[in-house]
Amino acid sequence: MLLRPFLNEPTSCASYLFGCSTRAKLAVVDPHADLVDDYLATAAALGAPIVAVFETHVQADHVSGLPELVARTDATAYLPTDAGVEFEHVALADGDVVELGNTVVTAIATPGHAPAHHAYTVADRRRGTEEPWLVFSGDSLLIGDVGRPDLHVPGDAREQARLLQASLKRLLELPDHVVLYPSHYAGSVCGRGLSGNPVSSIGFERAHNPLLALTETGGFADALLAETPPRPAGQERIVAANRSGRVGATA
Repeated sequence: MLLRPFLNEPTSCASYLFGCSTRAKLAVVDPHADLVDDYLATAAALGAPIVAVFETHVQADHVSGLPELVARTDATAYLPTDAGVEFEHVALADGDVVELGNTVVTAIATPGHAPAHHAYTVADRRRGTEEPWLVFSGDSLLIGDVGRPDLHVPGDAREQARLLQASLKRLLELPDHVVLYPSHYAGSVCGRGLSGNPVSSIGFERAHNPLLALTETGGFADALLAETPPRPAGQERIVAANRSGRVGATA
């Protein structure tokens, strides 16, 4: 299985190109509009086309590269069910599976940061098992932190915090060795105490992430909603652009 991370320093966003080299099927997770040429150049160098684009959720802090990638590759767009977008896509429900040759992607519903949010576990059949090797966690479980619950809902976000806590418990059911690739690292406004290290593991976060040690629901919500950072600049315009799916839409 191929995996290439892409880090966008201005927004502290991480996205990923991955997939099966044997069957020449690649995908991108949470693409950034500024990096579309980079994904395409890397795929060309690897000698495989991009056939799928996954969003963990509708992004609120940057314009997505999904529309342009789909337009330039004819890839299939995959988003969580009820994402509320206005463009053609495949809506994935909890537990749905997408096969990219020997690479197997499974959707895990992880609402909380956004009402419609998925993590995606990835298995590689060439390793002799369909047990997950890694997980793209989006803005749910971050490194040293978790996603903020207040960006995608009006008013009190305590219910979203409760949903996020339940989602994190689902991710912690994964084995400790599963590698964690979130969509943000230190500097992002989607969290507060994020590590500058963009890669971790389920086991390391289980042992060292301070938010995961808060087991009481009220205390967890209080911690997430105290001293939240400012919302992303231009959030409403960014969300509208990402829901529209228009190529070249800007914030």
